[in-house]
Amino acid sequence: MSIAKIIEVNASSKTSVEDAVKTGLKKTSETVKGIKGAWVNEIKVVTDDAGNITEWRVNLRITFVVE
Repeated sequence: MSIAKIIEVNASSKTSVEDAVKTGLKKTSETVKGIKGAWVNEIKVVTDDAGNITEWRVNLRITFVVE
């Protein structure tokens, strides 16, 4: 029997949502082993005064197996 745990992680990127997700997973995998998947819980953008997107931010729920 396996036990899974879910943690919440925030990550960002100046280029895309996909890059923000990859960054969050890569950084989390440095300290958390056994990652099995992730949900993109929330997407947010940061804009400048002209309305241009300057940063993409994601809130991830990452699932991993507890050993």
